[in-house]
Amino acid sequence: MAELNSSAVLTNKELPLLYGVGIDIGKANCSLSILRIDKTAVTKPMEFPNAKAGYEWLDHKLEQLGCEKTQLLIGLEATSRYWENLLHHLVAEGYPTQLLHPAQTYQFAKRRGMRAKTDRIDAELIARFVLSGDARPAYVPNELITTYRELIRLHTNLADEATRYKNELRAMLEVLFPEFTQVFADPSAPTALALLQRYGGAEAMVRAGIDEIYSTLHELSPRRYGRGAAQRLVALAQASQASPLAHSARATSLGIICDQLAHTQTNLAKLEEALGNLLQSDKEADSLASVPEFGQKVRAVLRGELGEVERFERGDQVVAYGGLDLVIKESGKWKGQPKLSKRGSGLLRRMLYMAVLHCLRMKQSAFKDYYQAMVTRGLRGRKAIMAVMRKMLLVAFHLLKSGETYDPTKVWAAPKPETADCLPLPVSDPKRVAARA
Repeated sequence: MAELNSSAVLTNKELPLLYGVGIDIGKANCSLSILRIDKTAVTKPMEFPNAKAGYEWLDHKLEQLGCEKTQLLIGLEATSRYWENLLHHLVAEGYPTQLLHPAQTYQFAKRRGMRAKTDRIDAELIARFVLSGDARPAYVPNELITTYRELIRLHTNLADEATRYKNELRAMLEVLFPEFTQVFADPSAPTALALLQRYGGAEAMVRAGIDEIYSTLHELSPRRYGRGAAQRLVALAQASQASPLAHSARATSLGIICDQLAHTQTNLAKLEEALGNLLQSDKEADSLASVPEFGQKVRAVLRGELGEVERFERGDQVVAYGGLDLVIKESGKWKGQPKLSKRGSGLLRRMLYMAVLHCLRMKQSAFKDYYQAMVTRGLRGRKAIMAVMRKMLLVAFHLLKSGETYDPTKVWAAPKPETADCLPLPVSDPKRVAARA
């Protein structure tokens, strides 16, 4: 299968462009529209299956145009995962192809004042868009970046799922065995989870007795829990204030929750191992490992969501790509407050936010010093955190692009007392404060 480059576009300046081809992607079917250079339609929009047979039909239709492949420009919208197979096919066949972000086509339709929206209308819209020359091809990640994205996004989904199961587990224990956490502070730990899977609640542990509970604990964790823990558990179970309502149903629910959580945690461990191996084999990510504030998940997210950083020329482009750039809306005398654009990867912003919270708990951190400096200059709370997030993103971009080792003194160096720059900025000027941050 052909490797896709960042633009997935082939061009030939010697031959004139004759046709614009728009393809609206669907899970089962795609809509096709072919327009001449003067925006007149070659045929009415047609549908074809999003499968091998449909791709062969598409090749035949394009060959019937009787022109060189490089005299066509094909556009297709990045819809879920449904575009990937077709894009690979078109690039492998040598067709100039542009993958378009849905936001671009939406804005183009909005400028044209279009209200109706159907698959056929969308296909024609895409064809007009690529012929307009205003389309900007979306980034198509390579093999390595795609691998990062698949692993980190599944890991994030499973981590969120595990958190939900943990919350449900604690809520269920409140009515089945609220005293359980006096022995196991974390009921989602492996030993506690396995114990709850077997016995469900206080009533079942009383029936099992000290000897059976001790035997189970010895089997699960022989070096950590002994007969004393078993005796305490049974004593707490006998005196438990557990509710008698729907006990059987709740015990069944608890067992299922424990089983689901255990499987999710096992899969998370597999993904973390895979991410660790991927980071270890990725020499370009070595520079990120020198930043103590960046854990394994943060490094993997930075590597995957930023992709090939060579396509960025300046740091402000990276900030905008991450949705951490400021947007200001003004109209006449009304002046709005600066807000984050929040475009791009929400996962990237989420991981940077968690990294900032982590650095604020560290004893020594250049990013923590930078946060304190922003607070001194007038930023408060989330605004100061966002400033540190931008700083982290810029540091990561610089390290990935240069391959240098992290130098904390370049993150924040306290200015000399005699310089005017060290004076705090007035809180009443949020635009200036945001610009300096």
